[in-house]
Amino acid sequence: MSRSPPRPIPLLSVGSQDALTPLPSLLPPLQAQTSSSHSWASRCGPPTWALRCLLALQHFLVLASLLCASHLLLLHSFPQGGLSYSPAQLLASSFFSCGLSTVLQSWMGSRLPVVQAPSLEFLIPALVLTSQNLPLANETRGNASLSLRLCKLAGCRGLELWNTSLREVSGAVVASGLLQGTLGLLGVPGRVFHYCGPLVLAPGLVVAGLSAHREVAQFCSAHWGLALLLILLMVICSQHLGSCQVPLRPWRPASASSSHSHIPAFRLLSVLTPVACIWLTSALLGLSVTPQQLPAPSEAPWFWLPHPGEWDWPLLTPRALAAGISMALAASISSLGCYALCGQLLHLPPPPAHACSRGLSLEGLCSVLAGLLGSPMGTASSFPNVGTISLFQAGSRRVAYLVGLLCMGVGLSPRLAQLLTTIPLPVVGGVLGVTQAVVLSAGFSSFHLADIDSGRNVFIVGFSIFMALLLPRWLREAPVLLNTGWSPLDVFLRSLLAEPIFLAGLLGFLLENTISGTQLERGLSQETPTSFAAKKPRMPQKSRKKAAQEYGLPLPIQMLCSCIPQPQRCLCPVPEDSGDVEGGHSKAGETEDLLSGSREARPASSREGPGNY
Repeated sequence: MSRSPPRPIPLLSVGSQDALTPLPSLLPPLQAQTSSSHSWASRCGPPTWALRCLLALQHFLVLASLLCASHLLLLHSFPQGGLSYSPAQLLASSFFSCGLSTVLQSWMGSRLPVVQAPSLEFLIPALVLTSQNLPLANETRGNASLSLRLCKLAGCRGLELWNTSLREVSGAVVASGLLQGTLGLLGVPGRVFHYCGPLVLAPGLVVAGLSAHREVAQFCSAHWGLALLLILLMVICSQHLGSCQVPLRPWRPASASSSHSHIPAFRLLSVLTPVACIWLTSALLGLSVTPQQLPAPSEAPWFWLPHPGEWDWPLLTPRALAAGISMALAASISSLGCYALCGQLLHLPPPPAHACSRGLSLEGLCSVLAGLLGSPMGTASSFPNVGTISLFQAGSRRVAYLVGLLCMGVGLSPRLAQLLTTIPLPVVGGVLGVTQAVVLSAGFSSFHLADIDSGRNVFIVGFSIFMALLLPRWLREAPVLLNTGWSPLDVFLRSLLAEPIFLAGLLGFLLENTISGTQLERGLSQETPTSFAAKKPRMPQKSRKKAAQEYGLPLPIQMLCSCIPQPQRCLCPVPEDSGDVEGGHSKAGETEDLLSGSREARPASSREGPGNY
C-alpha cells in the first residue's frame, strides 16, 4: 500500500471513453501528461463492474438510510394495527418508485448521476396533514412549546382515520407530482434556474445541510458511542486515508503486480466499510438500536408486484391539494439545488434549461406513480447521495443505473425491504450526518464565487439563511397554532413556512433579483472563475459543446424531439445545443461514465471558468 502526497483532488467527468482519464482539454499538454501518469484512473483503464457494484451498493445504503428515516418519522405515531396494510409494503413501494425514478432521471431526465429519494420536503407536509386529521388526546406544555399528542388508544374516537389520513397523504403526493410535472412540461424550472446565481443556490445548500440536524441527532441519540465511531471511521476513510493507494490484486507477486494496479480503496469504500463495521459490532454486542415501530420481517411477503389501487386509492381532498402544492414547490427548489451541486462536484457546465425541465417533469411523473402505489413519499433528488459523490470523489451514470435497478429489485420483495429496517439507528444518523455536512460545506464554498465583501451580498446571504431557519422554529414553538379559519389554507401555510429549503431559495431569489448589483458583484461576470458565469450568450464554445454532450438526450430519444408539440419543445435541446458544433451528435454510450480520476490538483491558472463546473 502506497500513499501519495495529500493534495486536493478535483472532480472531473470523463469524455467519450469509458476509461477513468482526466479531461485533456482542461490541462496544458505537459501537465496533462504528468497528471495522467499519476492518475489511478488512467492506469487502471475502464472501471470494472465490481467497482461499479460496490459504489452502487454504498449509494443504496445511503438511500436506504434516508428512506427508513423518512418512514419511521412519519409512521412512528401510528398505533400498532392501526393500518390495514403492512408498512413493509409501503417501504417496498417507495423503493420501487425511487429506483424507477433514478433510472429515468439518469437516462433521459437531467442526465446527471443523481439518486432519487424522498426528502424533508415531502415529510414535513405529510406530518402537518396527519396531525390535522387525526384525533387528539390532550395538549401538554413542554419546554416553552406546545406539543399535541395523538390519541392512539382503543377507545379514541375515529381510529379508522389512521387509514384515511395515509390515503390523504398519498393523494398529496399525487397532487405534488401533477403540479411538478406540469411546471416541467411548461419549461418553468429552466427559466427560473437562469436567474439563480451563487447567492440564490449557496444559501439553499447551506440550509439544506442544516435542516436535518434535529432528525440526525434523534437517530444518533439511540447510541451515541456507535454513531460517533461510525462518523470517525467515515472521516478517516474518506479524508485521512483518501490518498492511500491499495493494490487491486494483492495476492499476486510483486513482479507481476505493476504500479498501475492501485486504487484509492479507502476513499471509494468510505461508506461501506464503516457501516459494515458498526452494523457487525452492534450485532455482536447485542445492542438493540433498531426501530420497533414496524412489524417483524416474517409478516411481509417475499415477492410482491406493486400496482396502483392494491389498497384504497389516494384520497384527493382540499387539504391534500394544499399539502401537495407545498410539496411540489419545495421539492422543485431542492432538486434544482441538487442539479447545480452535482454538476459543480463533477466539474460540468451548469445544467441547461431543457435538462432542468426534463428532470423535474420526470420527478413529478414518478411522484404520481409513488402516490398511486400507496406510498406516503414522493421522489426528489437526494442531497445525501450527492454528498456521497463528494466523499467518493467519483460519480457515474452507470452506477446510478445500478442503484435504480437494485432499488426496484428490493421494491419487489417487501421481506427484503423490511430487513433493511434492521439497520441500527446510529448508523442511519451517522451516515446522514456526514453526507449532510458535505452538502453544508459545498454551500459555504459557493459564497466565494460572488463578492462576499459587498454589503449587498452580505445582507442577502445572512437574511436568507437566518429567516429560513427562524420561521420553521417560530412555527414549531408558537403557543398558538396558525389558524386562518380554513383548513386547506392552514395546511398550506404550515407546510410551506416549515420548509427551510423553500424559504432560503425563495428569499435568496427575490433579494438577488430585486436588489441592484453589478454582474461581477453577483458572481455572474465572465471574468469571475465561476460556473454561474456560463450563461448561454456568454458561454464559450468549448463549454457549450461539453454541456451538449453531458446533458443531451440519448440519440433514440433525440430523434423523437421533432414529433413533440411545439409547447413541449422546451424539454429538448435547442438546435445549437443538440449536437456539438464541431462534431455532431454524441456517439451511443458516450459520456456514459462520469467517474473521476484521482489526480493532482491543477493550478488555478489552468482552470477555465464555465468548463470547471
